Amino acid sequence: MPIAASSRAKTLPRRAPPHYRESMDEMDPRETKLTNRAYEAELLRLQGELVRLQRWVKTTGARVVIVFEGRDAAGKGGTIKRITEYLSPRVARVAALPAPTAREESQWYFQRYIAHLPAAGEIVLFDRSWYNRAGVEKVMGFCTPRESMMFMRQCPIFEQMLIEDGIHLRKYWFSVSDRMQYKRFKKRLDDPLRQWKLSPMDLESITRWEEYSRAKDEMMVHTDTPAAPWYHVHSDSKKAARLNMIHHLLESLPYEDLPDADPIVLPDRPDGFGYRRPSVAVSNYVPNYAATIGSPPKGTKLHDTED
Repeated sequence: MPIAASSRAKTLPRRAPPHYRESMDEMDPRETKLTNRAYEAELLRLQGELVRLQRWVKTTGARVVIVFEGRDAAGKGGTIKRITEYLSPRVARVAALPAPTAREESQWYFQRYIAHLPAAGEIVLFDRSWYNRAGVEKVMGFCTPRESMMFMRQCPIFEQMLIEDGIHLRKYWFSVSDRMQYKRFKKRLDDPLRQWKLSPMDLESITRWEEYSRAKDEMMVHTDTPAAPWYHVHSDSKKAARLNMIHHLLESLPYEDLPDADPIVLPDRPDGFGYRRPSVAVSNYVPNYAATIGSPPKGTKLHDTED
């Protein structure tokens, strides 16, 4: 089955679908051109498969952990949003942890992440993860060299323990070129809806590009293991990246299209027993603002250009 500008000051330093060629493995995803129609149709098909995956997870009690790592502005958040769009938040949840508290800093490094691991019938998507120690913490000096090396030794053991306990662990590294990353940063700089995505750490990722590259390479040497391999996702094209990553995830998991344990049947609506609704005059209703909206002026941006 698997198959307007703000004044905020910031400066920048399963079966292959018919629109794919047969030799997908030989294609460079960075050069993939997708029409919106083809992208939206295939995304919807894959999202349908994700719903089937969710039903399998819930029915069988499977536990799934998906790690999303990569460069800033590489498209991790957008992919997570498309994965969870039609899934139940009670089954699939996102773990995006803030900076550790003083108490958490005194704990074993992996401890605060363990609290977010899935129980039976759950999927957890880590938007950044324990790999912060091998990336931003190492590059920015938030951890010592000793702590960094200890992480490299312990991480494969930690992940092996998760796998031996029955967790399906998938790790994805979203890779974006420096040129495309800078282009996306510039768009965010001029977009008031996205400026919140720009942080001092994002700006550091521009000036420390090679340092992050070296840190990533070292991380891969220690943590790209046979039991828990890394899967790289080219993401200069966000649309291609989303389809490629979701398709791979589905192909890698042994899910089946299981029937609902308790099929839902709508009951007939019973006859009334004389209930009368109170007058609307006694209730406070939200004003009909929608009725005041006219057609937008020509030239108004009606879609998300970054996506």
